[in-house]
Amino acid sequence: MPSARHATFLFLTATLAIETKQNRWINADRCGILPDWNSTVRPHTKAATYQGQFEITLIREWLWNLRLEFGHPTLELVMVFVSPRFGEHSGLLLSLIKDELQPALIIGCSSTSLIANDIESEEIDGFSIGLFHLPGSEMEATHFNQHQLETIQNPNQWQQQIQIEKPNGWIVFADPFRMNLDAWLSQWNLAYPGIPILGGLATGRPGAMETELYLNDQVFAQGGIGIAIAGDIQVRNVISQGCTPIGDPWIITKVHENLLLEIGNRSAYEVLVETVNQLPKELAAQVQGNLFAGLVINEYHEEFQRGDFLIRNILGVDPKKGLVAVGALPRMGQTIQFQLRSPDAAHEDLITLLHKKARALETELIHGALLCTCNGRGRRLFGKPNHDAGNIRQVFPDLGLVGFFCNGELGPGGEQNFLHGYTASIALFTTVSATVDNASSSK
Repeated sequence: MPSARHATFLFLTATLAIETKQNRWINADRCGILPDWNSTVRPHTKAATYQGQFEITLIREWLWNLRLEFGHPTLELVMVFVSPRFGEHSGLLLSLIKDELQPALIIGCSSTSLIANDIESEEIDGFSIGLFHLPGSEMEATHFNQHQLETIQNPNQWQQQIQIEKPNGWIVFADPFRMNLDAWLSQWNLAYPGIPILGGLATGRPGAMETELYLNDQVFAQGGIGIAIAGDIQVRNVISQGCTPIGDPWIITKVHENLLLEIGNRSAYEVLVETVNQLPKELAAQVQGNLFAGLVINEYHEEFQRGDFLIRNILGVDPKKGLVAVGALPRMGQTIQFQLRSPDAAHEDLITLLHKKARALETELIHGALLCTCNGRGRRLFGKPNHDAGNIRQVFPDLGLVGFFCNGELGPGGEQNFLHGYTASIALFTTVSATVDNASSSK
């Protein structure tokens, strides 16, 4: 027998469904708008943020008006990101979204800070939502958890969880507290070689090890949810790790687990100190707390540039033993170059990679985008709001963009996918076209 709370939720959901069907045309008529899906060319993605109290009537009308502005008769995907204070209403919110917007799929997660278009709303009460029209797409959703990870013996068994044989890309949101994400990602890299996985780890109330994941009308407290995207829609990416290389690239010549013992047949600590001492004064002043190790992903490049490194924390040093501890398992013979993180470096890295991607996508139509950015970025890093979202929209004007601030970001590096930190992970949904006008594709 359902509990009183559960029964109340069912009653409210049923009531909302009845009231919405009765009032939908009244709301449209009151606004002087009647649905005419063929009246004009519409954007492929519509994104917005709702801020304020959880008021059912206001949210229902807000969603309906958003659907009218979106304009497409088919809505393949909705992404929604919900602030922790709305968490007690998340199940009801998903029912509202499902009834008002009638999408084929809904995915999302909880987050303390929300993104829509060029606005990053940090630490607010509300939710951000993105409506995606992805023509010619094939999509399939799945939920996975720690139990599956522990019981699956062969990585190829993951492929049996969905019908799509070879996705063009994955969008994944996960709980950072109740799953071995490194082990999961290692298995998925084997199960889906060369296929990009974009997304991020949910956030919740400060200090609370609780997050939420959303799939259609279900709310999960652990594991991960993902959507495999195939068909005509491609999943392109920009992964900006916010660092700039300093000093020279070196070869790791002695290592034990995560301890760098020798670099270039010299003490690893000695090489690190030498690199810092050779920095200009203005950069040397920024080193404290902002120094990282960059491990080369693909050794076959003649020169190493932005995007060629996997950025990992320097956990500590031992001057007497000459070692440097890093947040990774480097291998002997791997190339390493130390990196500096700063607002200027993060800005330059993002802008450089965005323009590079814009040139690469000149023959593709961009339908919309997802931004998963680290909760250590935003105002904390740049000292001002809207840095990442605003710069994305400057390079891709009118792009329909939705996203959230993460506990960790998912994205490819070379042919593999990694869990990043301090990173802006951007997924761009595109179709190939000989002649396109990206400026008018979405907003």
